Amino acid sequence: MNWRSIDLNLLVVFDAVMRERSVTRAGRLIGMSQPAMSHALNRLRHMLGDELFVRTPDGMAPTPRAERLAQPLRNALSEVQFALEPPAFDPQVSERSFAVALNNFAAVVLGPPLVTAACGAGPGMCLDMRPSGTLDVAALLDRGDIDLAIGALESPGERFVSELLLEDPFVLVTRCGHPAGRRKLSAEVLAELPYLEISSSGEDAAFLDRWLDERGLTRRIIVRAPYLSACKIVANCDLVAVFSRRLARAFVRDHPLEFHEPDFDSPKVRTSMLWHRRLDHHPAHRWLRDRVTSTCRALADLHDQHLSVV
Repeated sequence: MNWRSIDLNLLVVFDAVMRERSVTRAGRLIGMSQPAMSHALNRLRHMLGDELFVRTPDGMAPTPRAERLAQPLRNALSEVQFALEPPAFDPQVSERSFAVALNNFAAVVLGPPLVTAACGAGPGMCLDMRPSGTLDVAALLDRGDIDLAIGALESPGERFVSELLLEDPFVLVTRCGHPAGRRKLSAEVLAELPYLEISSSGEDAAFLDRWLDERGLTRRIIVRAPYLSACKIVANCDLVAVFSRRLARAFVRDHPLEFHEPDFDSPKVRTSMLWHRRLDHHPAHRWLRDRVTSTCRALADLHDQHLSVV
């Protein structure tokens, strides 16, 4: 095959269909009509001698040949896009949109100040924050569908870079005036309390069960609920919830709640930032990462101030 004869626009079409799994949605993504998309896809099929995509009830399913082509072509198109962008990033004139996947902790603790730091830097900036709970973060980073992921993440491969942002111990959260707040939270007291377990956090509070089990005690979990309803539930009854400290502090600001330090050293929730290595030196991406790290430094300084006051 004479590669110099290939129309590179066909590769853009292939990438869009691969990402959207729909000719119509892919056309909207890159600004082409459906007939033009179908014509381009047929040209590429003829050129490569493969069907590439097969129509199914769930959308356009890639063939094995298309699966093999997808990531190398995505990487190549990304490199071309980055090469054509200005060598420096100016947020004041940029209309760049950044997509960031966040877990619950990051959405509550980092989301608001990150919006201020990023969108406040330029009137044309857009920040698309997506809940990461059900997302295949590695696949989205591979395809370039998201720029960053923030949460309790470990790097899933050498093609990714991970940077630790924050560490948080766990605390116990109750309604204001809860009787537990007037007692030393010994193992016996903790075993007596009724608990609400967070069903959507992804954070492992089993350390408390193990600590109690070592002392021949067990914890009574009587309600399981997502973050969206947990705060209001705890604020209106005698249940106790286990949150990471910064998350607890954010909830205390907005609800009639208070938090209590446990009577032992708890493990820490580690919040990291994950991105694809190909974006390491990309000016706009470096700017975004700098906004994230500076936001986290400010939160860490605020956290230290709270501790010094206490």
